[in-house]
Amino acid sequence: MSTLPIVGITMGDPAGNGPEITVKALSDPSLYERCRPIVVGDAKMIEQAKRFVNHPEIVINPVSSIKDAKFQAGTIDVYHLDLIKDVNTFKLGEVSVEGGNAAFQSVKKVIELAMAKEIDATVTNALNKEAMNMALKPQGLHFDGHTEIYAQYTHTKKYTMMLAHHDFRVVHVTTHCSMREACDRIKKDRVLEVIELGYKACRDLGIDQPKIAVAGLNPHAGEHGLFGTEEIDEIIPAIEAAKAEGINAVGPMPADSVFSEMLGGWYDMVVCMYHDQGHIPTKTIGFVYDRNKQQWKAVEGINITLGLPIIRTSVDHGTAFGLAGKGTASELSLVNAIDYALRMAADKTRK
Repeated sequence: MSTLPIVGITMGDPAGNGPEITVKALSDPSLYERCRPIVVGDAKMIEQAKRFVNHPEIVINPVSSIKDAKFQAGTIDVYHLDLIKDVNTFKLGEVSVEGGNAAFQSVKKVIELAMAKEIDATVTNALNKEAMNMALKPQGLHFDGHTEIYAQYTHTKKYTMMLAHHDFRVVHVTTHCSMREACDRIKKDRVLEVIELGYKACRDLGIDQPKIAVAGLNPHAGEHGLFGTEEIDEIIPAIEAAKAEGINAVGPMPADSVFSEMLGGWYDMVVCMYHDQGHIPTKTIGFVYDRNKQQWKAVEGINITLGLPIIRTSVDHGTAFGLAGKGTASELSLVNAIDYALRMAADKTRK
């Protein structure tokens, strides 16, 4: 019996690129030498995506239980939830209640499977926040994104978002809120919490002595109070507390230079104060557009939720509604997300 980790992969919003890049990623036989992947979603949409990406040889195997999966190269197992009423009339590339509900239900199910220890790690494709919340509104539910869904259904209070492009890693003190609110949320306890979560993530990835850089909030990291006092009042005390715990944390570092240093290997991770502070540098190096060919050369980078009792990695791009049905979307981010999940699962197994 195989001991390879079982990885649950959500199909994402079926109106987007998720089904197609999933088929592309799982059509590589070498993936099955590293893990046992199973898609969670609607088998009809995966069957349709197979045609879009021109892989007629792939067999789609709908199952209602993990134990019924074959986990064989050439076959894509799908934990079938029968979420799309009619695949022939379902419109690709459009925001819809049906698509939003399908994406949400896929995420909820993969969390349930992981919490029940039926799978070893979860990987998510992109969902459309507008579509999802349209579907959830009648239930009185609202989520900013995957991170908050995972936090609620795993009953996690302390968590954060980590982005990675290979060895370039950032974690966030705040994410989906206004800049005004983000500034108000920069408090010692939260900064320390994120430093701790980032440190643990590096250890989980096999880095024995992580060096964590903490970015400042203000220009020049405040320049000793000249451009703001958040560094003095909240960030520096958090760094000192982290050092007292034995964490090699440095800073606050000016955000206009710390990412170049990170790219040069000075640090294993940068703690960022707000959403765009971490997202912009990560996506700048991970998303590469060929101006001569007028097409994307690379769309890489992954998203990981830290602090959860289960493993969750994700693509770090949107649903790409404009590419749906064309078979041209890149699967690289999904492949990287699977590989990161496997690194974390391997460390968990060693422990």
